[in-house]
Amino acid sequence: MGNHSDGGPNDSGTVATAGQNEVEKFQDPGIPPHRLRLADTDPKAAKKAERQVALLFGISVVGTLIFLVAYFAIDLGDDSTIATIRLQNALLGLGTAFAMLGIGTGIVHWAKALMPDHEVSEERHAIRTEEDRQAAVRIVDDIVEETGIKRRPLIRNTLLGAVALAPLPALAIFGDLGPRPDDTLAHTMWAPQDGKLKRLARDPDGTPIKAADVTLGSAFHVIPEGLNELSEGKLNEKAKSVVLLMRLNPEELHPSPGREDWAYNGIVAYSKICTHVGCPVALYEQQTHHLLCPCHQSTFDLTQQCKVIFGPASRPLPQLPISVDSEGYLVATSDFHEPVGPTYWEREQHVLIPNS
Repeated sequence: MGNHSDGGPNDSGTVATAGQNEVEKFQDPGIPPHRLRLADTDPKAAKKAERQVALLFGISVVGTLIFLVAYFAIDLGDDSTIATIRLQNALLGLGTAFAMLGIGTGIVHWAKALMPDHEVSEERHAIRTEEDRQAAVRIVDDIVEETGIKRRPLIRNTLLGAVALAPLPALAIFGDLGPRPDDTLAHTMWAPQDGKLKRLARDPDGTPIKAADVTLGSAFHVIPEGLNELSEGKLNEKAKSVVLLMRLNPEELHPSPGREDWAYNGIVAYSKICTHVGCPVALYEQQTHHLLCPCHQSTFDLTQQCKVIFGPASRPLPQLPISVDSEGYLVATSDFHEPVGPTYWEREQHVLIPNS
């Protein structure tokens, strides 16, 4: 008698069951046929590819030299123009780009055009310490041999030259970071000299500012009077001393104990250097009394002594104590009571207590 089915899904074949049509082992598809490249069959094509790789490594060397020449040959003194600064920045950027791009592109082209590209399959085997070590050594030797670096001195020599010169731009930049700040940022031109208080002057013309000139809601970019007359170190002193000057209703200010006399009739002055990474705080929102750093959007509240209310900055902007002299000009009654700019290791050693 033939097999009879009751019509259920398990008997009708509509549902797969365990073991049904089971394959004992996956079939090995094998390695696809290897397609030879032009450089594998034509010695002239291989030589051309070798010269192309060497040319790319040479471009990397030229890029590094451009960077070094721009960095050391273009002098950025106090009398430097914007055009000179832009020229140096452009050459530094182009030099770095060619240095990195030449090495990267050269290695990729070398691998694709000249290094062996055949596929290899290996059976898994038990790991034995000594045999594994010897196998690793053989693999490294095979890799070195396959790269052809021993047989292609042109590529080897240009690669060594590019790799040797590539780190020099980074070393030059690290060297330009200069010495540790120590107490350099703790002292600015705002400190009184020979008992004479420094007047607040407009940036960049250096004309003194009278309290009557600062109207409600106005903002001034300020430098110490006499800064423009410096013959040396002008840019460094300006970088530390730049200040933002604003006027609010005195009732809106909330000074902490010891700072009640740091403002004059609602006029306040704060360092323009952001306490995050030192960018210039240049945006003043008149309605909210907020100062905004355009680099990373750190926001400071003028009514709360420039307390950080948003962004990555971790400290308020340092306040400059101000008053007026007998002629009505705004003057700094002292230097900043804390170092300006971002945090550094020795900073807390130079923080002064107000009115100390």
